[in-house]
Amino acid sequence: MTDVRSILCHMNIVLEDGSTADSTKASGKPARLNIGDESLSPAFEAQINSLEEGDSHSFTLEAVDAFGESNPDAIHYMDRSKFPGDMELEPGVIVSFSGPGGSEIPGIVREVAGDSVTVDLNHPLAGQVLTFELEVIQVL
Repeated sequence: MTDVRSILCHMNIVLEDGSTADSTKASGKPARLNIGDESLSPAFEAQINSLEEGDSHSFTLEAVDAFGESNPDAIHYMDRSKFPGDMELEPGVIVSFSGPGGSEIPGIVREVAGDSVTVDLNHPLAGQVLTFELEVIQVL
């Protein structure tokens, strides 16, 4: 079995246009990244494997090594009647669906055309080249 270690860090995820997609500093809750449990891509792990407490590190990953490529099979065309009548459906709205074992799967409304609603169940950052800016708080 591979040794698993964790890094507690503040992390900014920056899009190609320079805007911030997510920031743990904004929420005040650092991220815990587990190395060696296969929850991260090998390319991501390679970037953070040798980081120590107090380190700052910035790196860019292609979509396949970050949140994956956008999967066309995860885009669904649904009838408007499948949603609550009072739900506001417009592009960008996030809706939640029941997944296996009672889990929730978020979907993003991409398009509404008449009674047809296009919902994308891909991770919101799938298909994007991302820059990760990390500040290591603690190595666990």
